[in-house]
Amino acid sequence: GNIECRDAVLAWDAQELAYDDAGQLLSRWDGTTFKTHPVTGEQVPDEAAQVPQWRYVGARQAQWPQADFIVGNPPFIGNKRMRDALGDGYVQALRGAWPEIPESADFVMFWWHHAAAQVAAGHTRRMGLITTNSLTMVFNRRVVQTALDKGCHLHMAIPDHPWVDSANGAAVRIAMTVLASDVGEGSAFAVTQELPGEHGEVAVTLTERAGLVHADLTVGANVAAATPLRANAQIGNRGVIPHGAGFIVSKAEAAALGNPPIIRAYRNGRDLTETPRGALVIDTHGFSAEELRDKYPSVYQWLLERVKPDREQNNRARVRDLWWLFAETRVVMRASLSGLNRFIVTGQVAKHRVFQFLDASILPDDKLIAVALDDAFSLGILSSQLHICWALATGGTLEDRPVYSKSTCFDTFPFPDEDTGLTPQLRERIAHLAEQIDQHRKRVLGLAPASPADPSPPTPLLQGERGVTATPSAWTSGTTPSPLAGEGRGEGAPAQPPGLTLTGLYNVLAALREGRALTAKEKTIHSPGLVGVLRELHDELD
Repeated sequence: GNIECRDAVLAWDAQELAYDDAGQLLSRWDGTTFKTHPVTGEQVPDEAAQVPQWRYVGARQAQWPQADFIVGNPPFIGNKRMRDALGDGYVQALRGAWPEIPESADFVMFWWHHAAAQVAAGHTRRMGLITTNSLTMVFNRRVVQTALDKGCHLHMAIPDHPWVDSANGAAVRIAMTVLASDVGEGSAFAVTQELPGEHGEVAVTLTERAGLVHADLTVGANVAAATPLRANAQIGNRGVIPHGAGFIVSKAEAAALGNPPIIRAYRNGRDLTETPRGALVIDTHGFSAEELRDKYPSVYQWLLERVKPDREQNNRARVRDLWWLFAETRVVMRASLSGLNRFIVTGQVAKHRVFQFLDASILPDDKLIAVALDDAFSLGILSSQLHICWALATGGTLEDRPVYSKSTCFDTFPFPDEDTGLTPQLRERIAHLAEQIDQHRKRVLGLAPASPADPSPPTPLLQGERGVTATPSAWTSGTTPSPLAGEGRGEGAPAQPPGLTLTGLYNVLAALREGRALTAKEKTIHSPGLVGVLRELHDELD
């Protein structure tokens, strides 16, 4: 009799079909119906398969009955999937009703915020929720910090715990949090061992650490409170988001299009950690549709037939209307990389935190963090265990892999300088070792060498800046480097040795540091990968 079957976070008076100002019914592609493109033969969205949009009249925050304790396992829907799963009208009404919750927050955070508000107001003694382990990511962490700022405290937290989805049996990772209504200390638990059972269950061993639990669900130094440094501003950036498979082309397809200079080498996270695809990308940044059609008609037609059909069904007006451009062109990143021969990259989500040089002609994907620094000393600092520990502490977790967030991991990290005892000799030693590490890995993986070692120092910057500045004309002119140049397997470059990948090298390196016996597979990597040399170089760098 106490169960109320209704929406838990949004209430409304009526649900009506939505119309535009001209009285036309608003609709969108249903997301599931495709048709065969008459030219490419590929499956593309069927624009005739439309579903109506709804308007929620009188939308407002749902009210909950008074309760001493709130417990729950709210639905897990990421912020980028909410519109597809719930509909545009619902998401618009939800965000309008809850303006205090960041738009980047996941759906589950509406429950967390609402429950926390009851605790903060004194209506509820404690709340305990199961959420995805993305709770510790920056975009969700802000909601947790708001509750802590209102005088609540985390009584118990487990940031990363195994979970078996009852719907499909998939293994996922969750977080558990208990929020109490006063200021105090709590306990943060870390999973130290997981033993699978015969029926899919997992026996988990936890270690407890008592103290003040911070918004990132840790006890100890409050690294989540670290603020961005002006010296690092705009140096680290995420790569581009093409949003359309037609932008990615093979070498043969590029040749058929005439190898225009707007086709560039392209890398994503897997290209760096596993076996590179050798992918190229059509980069039309700086072009209007008319300019592109006039100067590169074959490229224009290629995108017209392979990108536009998908983009026409996109909910974002800019992505839909500017279909020949990337969904995210990363203007700031392009400005920061202007004038460099190479730059530093790391995968946003990766098992091992590895930094390396990429040639400046290569365009990085959104899953890469591009650091606009070309000196080996900076590569050495970022590759050191000191920075790796900082990145693990300040970053988040996606399922079972650490996430390198440029805003929390890079922007907040203080680089050493002369005031901290960094002598010219020490700087040179760090740079030399970093260059050796980068070249050693590229050699054993059969990659073409990076740009010449230790390029000349960059032009002096404005006081307090570490990065590279550029005039606006450097990134608005539409000019790009040589199209097919760049680090990787160019003509005549050796093929990647079978079984050798960057992830494989660092898996073996981790095993050596743990002091355990190598498996048969690891032994096949150790010798040709010269992992012993890699370990020695890293140890000397640290």
